[in-house]
Amino acid sequence: MPHWTHRSDSGMIHAVPLIELKDIHKSFGPLVVLDGVSLTIEKGESLVVLGASGSGKSVMLKNIVGLLKPDSGQVFFDGKRTDNMSDMQLVEVRKRFGFLFQMGALFDSMSCGDNIGFPLVEHTKKSPAEIAAVVKEKLAMVGLPDVGPKFPAQLSGGQRKRIALARAIALDPQVILYDEPTTGLDPIRSDVINELILKLRNELDVTSIIVTHDMTSAFKVASRIVMLYHGKLIFDGSVDDIKRSTDTTVKRFIAGEASDEELAGLYPQRRLVNS
Repeated sequence: MPHWTHRSDSGMIHAVPLIELKDIHKSFGPLVVLDGVSLTIEKGESLVVLGASGSGKSVMLKNIVGLLKPDSGQVFFDGKRTDNMSDMQLVEVRKRFGFLFQMGALFDSMSCGDNIGFPLVEHTKKSPAEIAAVVKEKLAMVGLPDVGPKFPAQLSGGQRKRIALARAIALDPQVILYDEPTTGLDPIRSDVINELILKLRNELDVTSIIVTHDMTSAFKVASRIVMLYHGKLIFDGSVDDIKRSTDTTVKRFIAGEASDEELAGLYPQRRLVNS
């Protein structure tokens, strides 16, 4: 549901989404990555973003938090335009986001506890005792209460992801961005991460945006799914909607089936047959 409203000049009350992208364009040289993307995300949603590699998913996340700025278009968070903010102004906005990077991005030279406490040291005036209490709370929340003194290299891949997630929620963000959260994990460890995504959404009342290629994960955690293709949104709907989609590109992606064009280099004879 929309989290607050505003009254227009006409007197009508309009819902304001938590996040809004308006006609976002982003290119890197001749490569067009986002080509007119418009999207609204409401508070409490669990939005899964699908798309092939290079379709613009991670670039879209970076535009949302201001790590990249669009070539044209507008980005809004909590009713305020952010794409034209200064770096100093964006610091305050980013504190309201937690980011789980694809490979975790933990500091190898720090203990797990110090990794989790790092955002608190950098962005708050909490005492060491207060930081230790938060670290303990977040470790318990991700189901690893005893690993604080250990270093990332001593943990499994799944445990490192969970520590990275504990760090992402250290500042009690409103939004958690997940960039390929199950990459490199076996199905069981992936399911643990999926359960954590659901747990944090319910217990912390956060908005979740999950970029993934993992359809099992997508179907489990999504309240809504969108799909990017060649820089454009080609699908927006529920899990049931995407399962029923008749769009060829959407259907192939869900099934993990390459097109004849994508296989042409492997099977040149197919081009001859179809020509």
